Order: sequence, then C-alpha cells, then structure tokens
Amino acid sequence: MNTRTLSETTRRAGQTMTIHQTIKFIGQELSQTLTDYDKWFDLDSELLRFRPKIGWSIEQITNHFLLILIRKGFNKAQELARKVDLNEALSSYQYNLSELDQIAKHKSFEWIRPEHMEPKGDKSLIEVKTILAEQINECKDMLHGIPNGEGTLYKTTMTVNNLGKIDVYQYIYFLCQHARRHIIQMQGVIDEYCRFKDAE
Repeated sequence: MNTRTLSETTRRAGQTMTIHQTIKFIGQELSQTLTDYDKWFDLDSELLRFRPKIGWSIEQITNHFLLILIRKGFNKAQELARKVDLNEALSSYQYNLSELDQIAKHKSFEWIRPEHMEPKGDKSLIEVKTILAEQINECKDMLHGIPNGEGTLYKTTMTVNNLGKIDVYQYIYFLCQHARRHIIQMQGVIDEYCRFKDAE
C-alpha cells in the first residue's frame, strides 16, 4: 500500500496510526519525496532558469532544505528517552499527522520567509540533487534511531501556519510536505513558461 493510500484509509476510518505505523508512513513519504524530485533535475536548462513574474525559478526552488532543527530534536529526544518512562509518555499520545497536510498546498496560508531561508542559487543542480538525497537518507537514519516513539519526547515550536509545537516525527513529515509544496510551485513555473513561449 502506498503512503497516500495508508494515510487516506486511516483518516476515513477515523483512526490515528500507531507509532510504528507513523514511522513506516513517514519513511515511505521520504522515499516518495526523493522519487518525485528526481525528474525535476533533468529539465531543459532554459526552463530550469526561467524566472516567473512572481516567485523563484525551478533551479532556485530545488535549492533549499534545512535539517538543523530536526537534528537538534533527534539528539534531544534520544537524550530524554534515557531519562523517562517511554511507555508512560506514549500512553496518551495521538499519532496523527493530518494537521501538517496543509503545508503541501501552495498559497494555502500566509508566511513571511526569514531572510536566511531565501534561496541563494549558489549550488549547481548536481550538488543540490546530491544534498537532497543525503538529507532524505539522513532523515531515514534518524527514524531508525528513534524506532519506538522516542521522537515524541521533544517538540520544537513551528511558526509556519501557526502549527505550534511539533515533535521530531512531525517535523520530518513537515519536511516531506514542504517538499511537495515546492513541487506544486515548480509545476506552476512550467505552466507560466509554456504560456510565455506560446506568446512569443
């Protein structure tokens, strides 16, 4: 069963996933993210560099992922797991990722991007493709490092869409949704590029 089907089935049944289902689901989403991005690196160079009237080029959009806070959360969660009763901490936890699905929808909410998160375009597409694969695999490694719910023990405040505090698993899923949002943006750039070429 693919990741989308697992998520939809769970929600239709009015259920939340167990921690192990959640981790498996996020791992599948990470793999799908890498697959979905792969084709974008092979586009014609003119299309990759085309700058729409509003927003970034595809080359810029594919050039930004940050894992600093996820790494911090991962380390903190492992540290906390050595100090608390994990089973007790998990007894009242709800494994629901649906509140993060809105992140994937382009222009679905207002958010002013901090200056340090603006794409600089200082890396080649080959470098970006390599970094993306490394970061996706690092996220998978982190999931393997917190396989029993440890990632729920540490939360980070997420200002995007007023999400509030999210745990390490949710943060990794947020990264997948953010990547999907970028894919929607890139498709929009292609649509504008086609209109531009048709008008020539």
